[in-house]
Amino acid sequence: MENPGLIRFGAIPRPQPPHYNGHVPHTIRDFQPSDFETLWRIDQDCFPPGISYSRTELKVYMRRRGSFTLVAADAAPSAPATTIAEPEKAGKHPLPIVSADLAGFIVAEADRGSGHIITIDVIAAARRSGVGSLLLRAAEDRLRAAGCRSIELETAVDNVSALSFYKQHGYSVIRTFPRYYSIGVDALVLEKDLAQK
Repeated sequence: MENPGLIRFGAIPRPQPPHYNGHVPHTIRDFQPSDFETLWRIDQDCFPPGISYSRTELKVYMRRRGSFTLVAADAAPSAPATTIAEPEKAGKHPLPIVSADLAGFIVAEADRGSGHIITIDVIAAARRSGVGSLLLRAAEDRLRAAGCRSIELETAVDNVSALSFYKQHGYSVIRTFPRYYSIGVDALVLEKDLAQK
């Protein structure tokens, strides 16, 4: 029998420090029309003008034949969307900036045995937590199931973090498109063989 007055050091677990940017579980689901405004705002936040899409451009890409859009949603959404009233719409209902449960999205398309990643966008708070990788793998799996043998994508030559991300996922630079973006920036075209997993 132990003496109840004795304290056993080491038997009491020490509390772990909080992980503020730790892993938050996400699920991948198909886009729903009610997501559109949030996805467009994420795109505006992820890319500078001239590279980010207008609402019309994003809608066109999402509706193209053979395209699909996947979103990464928090597995356990807890906070409401953040909203602001746009100055030019004063007096109207505020629009969501970012739905609290959406961390990112990917738009891709399948066309005659070849896949194309149109855009992949992840909110700043969710970057480097695996959300982009989760979205990319889900899109690759869907494109593979659609009979695609390879995938191509474009990224700005000065987007070093995107280049590193894609290279980590097995993409290789195959060519350059001069002045691809409306702001005059060149794009690198990257490709991945889907037969290799």
